[in-house]
Amino acid sequence: MAFDGVRWYALWTHSHCEQLVCDQLLGHGFDAYLPMMKTWSRRAGKQRLIPVPMFPGYLFVRHAIDKNSYVDILKTRGVVRILGERWDRLAPIADAEIESLQRVLCTDVAVLPHPYLQEGQRVRIAHGPLAGLEGLLVRSRPNKGLLVLSVDLLHQSVAVEVDCTAVVPVGVPGAVTIPAQRTRAMEVPCHG
Repeated sequence: MAFDGVRWYALWTHSHCEQLVCDQLLGHGFDAYLPMMKTWSRRAGKQRLIPVPMFPGYLFVRHAIDKNSYVDILKTRGVVRILGERWDRLAPIADAEIESLQRVLCTDVAVLPHPYLQEGQRVRIAHGPLAGLEGLLVRSRPNKGLLVLSVDLLHQSVAVEVDCTAVVPVGVPGAVTIPAQRTRAMEVPCHG
């Protein structure tokens, strides 16, 4: 949490206007963040990887928003609204949620869209390039799983494939590692 009033907020944009909004905000001096992921697209019979917004219709801005900056952001072409009740009661996003997204994008792990989950096993990655990240673990097959990173305000999530032996439950005192045989026996919800 920032003490100077600078917080992350989610902007809802018109369809396919995320990059346009991000570019305009950056041009006006705002700290805008549009997380992108690559997905396969088939056009004219050819398949290729293309960048797409991680959360279609949304991007993030980090700013100490007062009435003037609120109006400046809303005047940006393509912006529908800033999520929250009104200009002085906006819904901030936790720094840790944005930092998790940024860390995942700095690695070479595959990022997939994933349904938003509220229930499930909360885990922390114990070692590897994503050590320390927390999210929901959804097991898909033995020793491999999906770590789901959520932005609660948007009710959207993304998933990265992880080694189930590299995660530990959050909130379990003294938990250091989970042996592979114990991971298989844990009750981890599997959402298809």
